[in-house]
Amino acid sequence: MIKAIIFDLDGTLLDTLHDLTDSVNHVLTNHNMKNRTVDEIRSFIGNGVPTLIARSVPAGTDKAVTDVCVKEMAEYYKDHADIKTKPYDGIAELLSALNEKGIKTAVVTNKVENAATVLCKNKFGDVFDCVIGDNGKDRLKPCPDNVFRALDILGFPREEVLYAGDSDVDMITAENAGLRSIGVTWGFRDEDVLRKNGADFIVHYPSEILKIL
Repeated sequence: MIKAIIFDLDGTLLDTLHDLTDSVNHVLTNHNMKNRTVDEIRSFIGNGVPTLIARSVPAGTDKAVTDVCVKEMAEYYKDHADIKTKPYDGIAELLSALNEKGIKTAVVTNKVENAATVLCKNKFGDVFDCVIGDNGKDRLKPCPDNVFRALDILGFPREEVLYAGDSDVDMITAENAGLRSIGVTWGFRDEDVLRKNGADFIVHYPSEILKIL
């Protein structure tokens, strides 16, 4: 019996693409670098801010410059993370239904933990049992470390917990953590990517997660 679901954040619960794109391009503009398109940023998302910036700056950019850009991105995004960001259609209803069924929920993301916590609070209130992100210490997804942190807090064995996400990183994370995975198709990767990376279930609408339960 499933007693909890761990969710990815960006591309799964929240459409953060445009705020991330604007923040990356703000940093690139400051360094006289070519701006990136929304589609490019979509393809770069999934492994945390340092990787997002490393993929966004021009090839061959000095590491010291890239590191500065990472710091500038983190600082700028902190104050501009909730301008265009919004929950995907049907997510609020899904979370409400899970709560009514007594299913616990958590978030594990590669987003900076403070930013993730604030966004979840602003958009969903106190619905999650925990929100875990990049704390600067633990390894990020696809390493399973932060999923294990969530499992400890939730208090359930792996066979009673599902992991839902929108990317190859998420499907690999679930496999590394020994959880069954739900690949959602409304986010930043297409269904083929999710299937190729081992999704146990594929859903096209949030309400379909209830059917899996």
